[in-house]
Amino acid sequence: MSQHGGSVLGSVPPTRGGLLTTWNFGTVWRAIAETQPDQIAIEHGARSLTWRNFVDQAEGFASWMQSQGLEEHHKVALYLYNCPEYLVGFAGALFDAAVPVNTNYRYGVDELVYLFENADARVLVFHGTFTDTVAAVRERVPGLTHYVFVDDGTSVCPPWATPFDTVVASPRVELPPLSPDDLIFLYTGGTTGMPKGVMWRNDDLFARLNNGSFRKFDDNGDVTSLIATIAQEGPGYATLPACPLMHGTGLFTAINTLAGGGRVVLLEGRHFDAVEMARTIDDHEVNVVVIVGDPFARPLVRALRAEPQRFTLSSVFAFLSSGAMWSEEIKIALLEHQPSMMLVDAFSSSEALGMGSSVSSGKGTQKTARFALGTDVRVVGENGQDVIPGSDEVGKLMLGGRIPLGYYKDPVKSAATFQELDGARYSVPGDMAKVNADGTIHLLGRGSQCINTAGEKVYPEEVEEALKTHAAVADACVVGVADDEYGQRIIAAVELHAGQTVDESELIGHVKGHLAHYKAPRAVRFVETIGRAVNGKMDYARHQREAAEWVLESR
Repeated sequence: MSQHGGSVLGSVPPTRGGLLTTWNFGTVWRAIAETQPDQIAIEHGARSLTWRNFVDQAEGFASWMQSQGLEEHHKVALYLYNCPEYLVGFAGALFDAAVPVNTNYRYGVDELVYLFENADARVLVFHGTFTDTVAAVRERVPGLTHYVFVDDGTSVCPPWATPFDTVVASPRVELPPLSPDDLIFLYTGGTTGMPKGVMWRNDDLFARLNNGSFRKFDDNGDVTSLIATIAQEGPGYATLPACPLMHGTGLFTAINTLAGGGRVVLLEGRHFDAVEMARTIDDHEVNVVVIVGDPFARPLVRALRAEPQRFTLSSVFAFLSSGAMWSEEIKIALLEHQPSMMLVDAFSSSEALGMGSSVSSGKGTQKTARFALGTDVRVVGENGQDVIPGSDEVGKLMLGGRIPLGYYKDPVKSAATFQELDGARYSVPGDMAKVNADGTIHLLGRGSQCINTAGEKVYPEEVEEALKTHAAVADACVVGVADDEYGQRIIAAVELHAGQTVDESELIGHVKGHLAHYKAPRAVRFVETIGRAVNGKMDYARHQREAAEWVLESR
């Protein structure tokens, strides 16, 4: 397998509308900086970078890497909390025609070693607080040869690293030409196995993000037409990704905001704080807020209700969510505070962007897990045929058109996820759905998490959502545990709101009032916290282990 470019899977760069496109984020950002050099590109508390600063620092980083004699298309890992340096490092990698690699800052040493070796990382940009961890990794990953230290006031730069400020101030050298085939890696899937590196061509990713953007450019356009739009209409929107840049939802919305000439606003806190988010929205006049469903929206609703006069959110025209369930009741609560907002529930994954969306506003809210299909999306049943709307048949979602090249250095998993049907190539991340009579879909969840109990298939997310409609329930996780009688027994982990109490039978009865009785949990274990990841996603593998142990102890 080739290590770079459109030939990774023997593919040919795809076309849009019959025309070959040549988008590269680096090329676009350079052109925007020339058009609006003094506009703000990134804000982080009191810190800000103008477009001139942003591109100049990124080119300094790229020049430093060029001066180190690194091989063509080398990999640059970003081991950082949300900060301007993350986006500067990302852009710097692109300016050097290198490949940026996201890094989960919650990983332990063994997981980091696997990631950096799998990605063939040569450069690591890291926050000072991770110095000891990086030192331990360094001894085990000899291929990782260059280290860039971002000072966060927690430690001093070690002798084997170079300060970020020194790097971005490097003398400028000639940089390589940029290509639409230059790659971006997005590592994903660490909760269900070792992480996999999703390979996106710049051109494909730009086109996919542009297709779902609030500020869209000509589908068959180029940088010249994009710049003409920005020059005529002015800077783009101010977007606050409340989720980590190390995950796709945060990163992709941030780089898409920049691609539209907009402003990225980052939270200063390293742990999500709904009050900080509400304050930052008002202080920085944010237009678009990016969250991950209820894990972010529920705390925000509590903060708004606790101090209804303190935060207006008047600058916001849209909340965008992806990656976790966003319940109807929470959408309604947000719209009660600011009815002019639009709430966009986007259904996507690292391997498949733009599979569906659901839009709510003051005129009405959409039901939980109900989405309008995106372009190039099919729901295919077990017979290989498209599911008939209103048939109640369950099918797998398949996204065609602009999709990744595959997983880096993993042809087996690539073949499993990126499949051919009727002569076309599709991304099939494993999400299952029913198609309603009106053509919308009811999302059921990942097939890999499907519970088979007494011959019936149960998808955890719809049971979790039913549980969360109970007033006492803050969060829930549903898994299947091996059972001699049922095949799998449905076990729910439930986190209650502070000060609330409820018994198991009431919760089971509550679910039966919403769903078929066989979908209700057979047992409920009450937990202090569901313990979601910082991106709001559920660790089903951990909960399944804990539920199995709990069942054994209960016997």
